[in-house]
Amino acid sequence: MTQQPRGFDTIVEREQGLQRGLSTGQLSMIAIGGAIGTGLFLGSGFAIGFAGPSVLVSYAIGALIALLLMGCLAEMTVAHPTSGSFGAYAEHYIGPWAGFLVRYAYWASIVFAVGTEVTAIAVYMKFWFPAVPGWYWIVGFSAALIGVNALSVKVFGAVEYVFSMLKIAAIVGFILLGAHLVYEAPAGSGVGLANYTSHGGFFPKGWWGMWVAVIVSIFSYLSIEMIAVAAGEARDPQQAVRRAFRATLFRLVFFYLLTLALMLAIVPWTAAGVDESPFVKVMAATRVPGAASVINFVVLVAALSAMNSQLYITTRMMFSLSRAGYAPERLGRVNARGVPAAALFLSAIGIALAAVLNVAYPEAAFMLMMSVSMFGAMFTWLMIFLTHLFFRRRYRGQALVFRMWGFPSTSVLGAALMLAALATTYFTREFRMTLLCGVPMLVLLSAVYAGWYRKRAPKGQPGLRSSTGHPS
Repeated sequence: MTQQPRGFDTIVEREQGLQRGLSTGQLSMIAIGGAIGTGLFLGSGFAIGFAGPSVLVSYAIGALIALLLMGCLAEMTVAHPTSGSFGAYAEHYIGPWAGFLVRYAYWASIVFAVGTEVTAIAVYMKFWFPAVPGWYWIVGFSAALIGVNALSVKVFGAVEYVFSMLKIAAIVGFILLGAHLVYEAPAGSGVGLANYTSHGGFFPKGWWGMWVAVIVSIFSYLSIEMIAVAAGEARDPQQAVRRAFRATLFRLVFFYLLTLALMLAIVPWTAAGVDESPFVKVMAATRVPGAASVINFVVLVAALSAMNSQLYITTRMMFSLSRAGYAPERLGRVNARGVPAAALFLSAIGIALAAVLNVAYPEAAFMLMMSVSMFGAMFTWLMIFLTHLFFRRRYRGQALVFRMWGFPSTSVLGAALMLAALATTYFTREFRMTLLCGVPMLVLLSAVYAGWYRKRAPKGQPGLRSSTGHPS
């Protein structure tokens, strides 16, 4: 990993061809769309089951890690806005092997994450249609979102903006209603801040349970890094990235922590689970007519939004791999609308896997997909922190427009927390598959790189032809 790569302008040049059609607002909504999804609306119930009320501490720790990550990533993205993003940064500042591992591990992670979203969609639809097999919904909704991503980045951005605005409005409504219920709850109603301690205390599962729930919180915050990838298609990437990073992080922390706090005050943590969204349970507990059905619709939209963002991001990561020479050339071609269609269809394999798992293991499908997908995401976050250390050491450009505060301590702290979280998965029954699947995957990818790509220099492909015959 000490090989000296060529200048970063080569990487930017070879990844040309995508359309810069995303506004600052759309860029923020893409990250929110990916991060406010199944992790909050369904996975939070699983985290509460691990930690009880101390899940608030778990998500605060996850928010700290996300804050550190966003600072490191913003600094590098403002300096180098390109769709290869953190994979391209790892390639340039650490070495080609690192770039190869990060991009493939992340691509595989988000492909499986798409599977968790689409599996969650099947769970949500059972609320209205309990007798209909889940794979019907998986196939139908997946076809629609693949179609949206195949049209153009402008259509994708517009749809994602609407999805995310609907989610934000619903969460704000949930917060206002929840705050009113907690404030107005009469004594002895079972609603109120006493729920934080009345069922085994604030740490009913001990410090270990609280720490294990951090893993779920990281999965929940996963996708905030999408801003860095989408910057490659932003109209004014440097300005858009700086605004979007700040706005997104504040919204995510505010929404996650406040909604969880209200949820725990309204419904005892012992009622949490993954059979349905805890949001639906809360709204059902309010006894407001139709409230549970409305919130179920909202969490359905949230899953569709996250899935939409994840399809976009996996497509761009595979596009970057192809342009670097690490995947078939066809996957790096763009059509007349600036969409790498072949990379999109390949990235949809997580949907097919989710459909199979939903048929074979309907009760365990969500947890299995989440456990397998988490390794690539956590590995990628770890590598972003490490890449930032190399970036600062080797960056020889002009003065940085955006600088991460507290360097190098903040980058080292982020990397240490990610290493600790990764190690914890091995000692947790529910997440043991994370390392058991992830480490062999890294070994296999390294063997492929050593045997097939190590002797090749990464391709600069500025003249790669699109499928329409025009230079891309």
